[in-house]
Amino acid sequence: MAILVLNCGSSSAKYQLYDWEKKEVILTGGVERIGEEVSVIKHSAKGKPNFNDEFSSPTHTEAIQYILKMITDKSYGAIGSLNEIDVIGHRVLHGGEIFKKSTLVTPEVIADLKKLIPLGPLHEPANITGIEVARKLLPKTPQVIVIDTTWHQTMPMEAFLYALPMEWYTKYSVRKYGFHGTSHLYCAKRAAVLLGRKPKDTNVIICHIGNGASLCAVKNGICVDTSMGLTPLEGLVMGTRCGDIDPAIIPYMEREAGLSAIEIDTIMNKKSGLFGICGKIDRRDVEALADEGDKMARIAMDMEIRRIKKYLGGYMALLGKVHAIVFTAGVGEFSTTIRKRVLEDMAPLGVVVDENRNSLAHSRNGEFVISGSTSRTKVFVIPTDEELVIVEDAKAIIDGRYDVHTKFHYSFEDADYVNTQRQEKLREEVAENPMLEKVIARRSWHVD
Repeated sequence: MAILVLNCGSSSAKYQLYDWEKKEVILTGGVERIGEEVSVIKHSAKGKPNFNDEFSSPTHTEAIQYILKMITDKSYGAIGSLNEIDVIGHRVLHGGEIFKKSTLVTPEVIADLKKLIPLGPLHEPANITGIEVARKLLPKTPQVIVIDTTWHQTMPMEAFLYALPMEWYTKYSVRKYGFHGTSHLYCAKRAAVLLGRKPKDTNVIICHIGNGASLCAVKNGICVDTSMGLTPLEGLVMGTRCGDIDPAIIPYMEREAGLSAIEIDTIMNKKSGLFGICGKIDRRDVEALADEGDKMARIAMDMEIRRIKKYLGGYMALLGKVHAIVFTAGVGEFSTTIRKRVLEDMAPLGVVVDENRNSLAHSRNGEFVISGSTSRTKVFVIPTDEELVIVEDAKAIIDGRYDVHTKFHYSFEDADYVNTQRQEKLREEVAENPMLEKVIARRSWHVD
């Protein structure tokens, strides 16, 4: 059984093909620059040579057509026929208050998604286009949507409401929704396993730090607060997003700079954050500049770290007892500097990082513990696997056994779960650096 995962952005389409019987990813890739004069595809299948190409993709239709062609290509593909795809799982940004969990795609579901475009004008149209194109090209293949906001539906009203007129919520759905839900779900479940606890008995704070970034407070296995809001703009300082600001800045800049609300929204989403302060987005570039003495790069790093620490401390106060802090996503998994600086001086709060462990935990192929022996709160680095959540939701839905995560069991909740592909790569990394073995968080992941 093959399960195709599609993640369509405004100018991109990422994809992954998963073999359910073998429990492994057999093909990955992505198309970038959709709508531009020349689009680019990068494609990789297990046991086949990598494939890169430039082609014309004015819309997502051409991109997905090319993806489907490559999936079945004799030299670069992984299956012989598109009929071998049993279900397609689509990542969708916003479910508003309509969707509380993943669901099978129907014409009615698509109509409801279109109603949510005002809540996600930058992402939702592309998500919907990807669904419609895939349904047109593979009309007999069942399709499922897995939505970033559904994980956060357990937040209490005092967490998701803004202190604005209630009519704004009741009439216009203005509230905090939260995002990165599939990542937070995966990491919350994995943290419970690493702690040897049931999810319902686990309190964790998840730091999903990438180009986009959000923190999530998880109490008794469910989300009770998160840093992103109505849109992914609220919260932390991100690669190009400003995060929290005084909202009065918007009318002020309309008056003083003659900018429209749409122009300001674009600036806050695409030209702010680290990029707005120092001109760089990639944390490695920002850190390198800071090390070279660039003042604004140092300030940009300080701003990002300060904001994370403020949210982290607030969530520790909100939860009371915190069993673990989890770092995940590209920056969270790889930036030893950001992890160290975020958690330094937190010993009075019961958080102590072992610097040697932190410096070793620099891989996407293992789960690591970087807290010191005196730390009352564990600190984990857990590589996220959002695609696996989509795969398992999609399979369960077509099997008729799916439910909300508190009533559903994922394979990665099992104590003996191992991602065999990651473990194989981890074995190679340990062979090169045996010290890495000492920071692996769970015995089942050890490579001896």
